[in-house]
Amino acid sequence: MADNQPVLVLIGLDPRVSHRANEAMRIGLGVVSGENEVTFVLRGPGVHLLDADTDDLVDGDDIAKFRASLKALGIPFHVEETAVPADPDWNVDGHPIVPVSLERIADLVRRSRRALVF
Repeated sequence: MADNQPVLVLIGLDPRVSHRANEAMRIGLGVVSGENEVTFVLRGPGVHLLDADTDDLVDGDDIAKFRASLKALGIPFHVEETAVPADPDWNVDGHPIVPVSLERIADLVRRSRRALVF
């Protein structure tokens, strides 16, 4: 496995009920700061990390801060296409997203150097 393969951070935990979704994003941001390529994947309830109202999220202030840092770095979230909420306030900040199928998520995991799954 080549060292130039990305580290994958897969977040499926619901940030409305678990602080671990925030921790996953924080850890991924730390890996990025070490000049590593990181692929962030949100699946299932993990897509709520991009909810507009961070007051409904555990660690909402931190989530907003980490999202802003990732956006400033131009790092997109790969988002499970069937889990994208219909709510017009979802991803109101316009964070870059890449809709992906479950099959593509599995491919991203296979092609990663390491996978952190939350």
